[in-house]
Amino acid sequence: MKCPFCSYEESKVIDSRPTDEGERIRRRRECISCGKRFTTYEIIETVPIVVVKKDKSRQVFDRNKLLNGMLRACEKRPVSIETLETAVSDIELALQNSLDREVTTIRIGELTMDKLKTIDEVAYVRFASVYRRFKDIDTFMDELAKLKSENK
Repeated sequence: MKCPFCSYEESKVIDSRPTDEGERIRRRRECISCGKRFTTYEIIETVPIVVVKKDKSRQVFDRNKLLNGMLRACEKRPVSIETLETAVSDIELALQNSLDREVTTIRIGELTMDKLKTIDEVAYVRFASVYRRFKDIDTFMDELAKLKSENK
């Protein structure tokens, strides 16, 4: 860390403490050359997740879009917003932990359906019907039969 007073490149840390609910770390430093003290802040650098859509266009992952889709699937269902926010956080964390910086909408959709299946089966079927674009009642019934056989 370069000293703001004399530009010497070495300093020692005198004090460290978390700020902003642990999102940043405040450090008091002392320059080894001139002895003056200064404060630095460290933040975690996150690399944005880029979503590759079906038409090959790309956009930055937006957790609010995912939450809104899940809210629509859970409409009039006994699912709390906290449960959905936790699910979205879990999905986002899984995407961040994968080493891929670009992720397809297919991957996000599959992760979402896996979460919804454990949260609410009706919401899962609603989401799957839109996500998988069920073309007729037979496709819908096949998905229901698969869900029912998994629960036995």
